[in-house]
Amino acid sequence: MSKSPAGAQVVGRLAAVLRAVSTSMPEGITTTQVARLTGLARPTVHRLLTALVAEGFCDQDHRAGRWLLGPELYLMGAVAAERYDISELAREHVTALAEESGESAFLSARRGDETVCLLRQDGAFPIRSFVLYEGRRFPLGVASAGIAILAFLPEEIVERYLASNNLVAEYGPAHSTEQLRQKVEETRTLGYSVNPGLIVEGSWGIGAAVFDASGQPAWALSLTGIESRFEVARQESLGQLLLHHAHELSLKLRGSGLPANR
Repeated sequence: MSKSPAGAQVVGRLAAVLRAVSTSMPEGITTTQVARLTGLARPTVHRLLTALVAEGFCDQDHRAGRWLLGPELYLMGAVAAERYDISELAREHVTALAEESGESAFLSARRGDETVCLLRQDGAFPIRSFVLYEGRRFPLGVASAGIAILAFLPEEIVERYLASNNLVAEYGPAHSTEQLRQKVEETRTLGYSVNPGLIVEGSWGIGAAVFDASGQPAWALSLTGIESRFEVARQESLGQLLLHHAHELSLKLRGSGLPANR
């Protein structure tokens, strides 16, 4: 593979396109939607998607005009899961959180400057929030999982991230640099993050960071539900429940031999 800047640019574009397709599963995504998400020209996106199909990394539903992840990624993912996947270790905690709270419970992983939802388990309460689901990505600082992870990263990484990312255009003024700094400080004080309907009005979330063997926040457990279920008195009990399971999972990971998740 070329090590030239041009070659690196192509790799970056392919990665951006694959991430865009991954956010659309299982229904797939159109060329125009991928172009909008990646900021690339539509002809460029179509050319890259066609090349990915040829290599098995994407599939095309010709009738619906949509692109989906391909079988080669499944095979690679199955191999990579042996080294990086903590789902089996985390599943019992996600299930316990859903059962004990009645809300929807999640495991999310940090991938660079984003979080990716890996697991979802719905509780018994019949009204649910569907802002977060398996495969959904958010920037750090957006949603309770991303706030929890951002808050416990080293200070220089937090400041560099806040200085280089503008989330206001897509997520609104509540995600300005100053507002995010306040959420980081609040999360550090409480130990857990609270998202008071900042993505979708009326859909609240609480998250707690899970730490890898090096002590870095690499994952997060979270709960989401409707606003009336997250009144102040209950926030503390839900937060403590999350912290308990996040701590227990972090202890498991220290002895698991899994590498740090970046």
